[in-house]
Amino acid sequence: MTFRSILLGAAALAFLAVPAFAADHLGGAVKSTDIAGKMVLTDANGMSLYTFDKDTNGDGKSVCNGDCAVKWPPLMADAATAAEGDFTVVTRDDGSTMWAYKGWPLYYWYEDVAPGDISGDGVGGVWHLAIE
Repeated sequence: MTFRSILLGAAALAFLAVPAFAADHLGGAVKSTDIAGKMVLTDANGMSLYTFDKDTNGDGKSVCNGDCAVKWPPLMADAATAAEGDFTVVTRDDGSTMWAYKGWPLYYWYEDVAPGDISGDGVGGVWHLAIE
């Protein structure tokens, strides 16, 4: 085996070890990332995004406020940001804005610490990975 083939093999393994990015949304602020065979929505840094069953799809609101938002921080949107495709802007109780995908507000999970972490999926039976 040559040094070059070893180097190429190592590079291929390194590539497979990180989540694969398939598509950018919102100018790269959100990505569709292949994690465990699912196309999960992540932020630009690869942090997984989640939806909450207690939100009402398409009503333009988030019911995760206060203590809930400490554990499930929203994917914030700039107030001047415009909707794009399946991504819309939701106004929170405090007047701030956040992103929603297909009508579902998007959140982070405070226990996810590294890109590709999905430890919030299924929490309480009401939190789910945001899947494209």
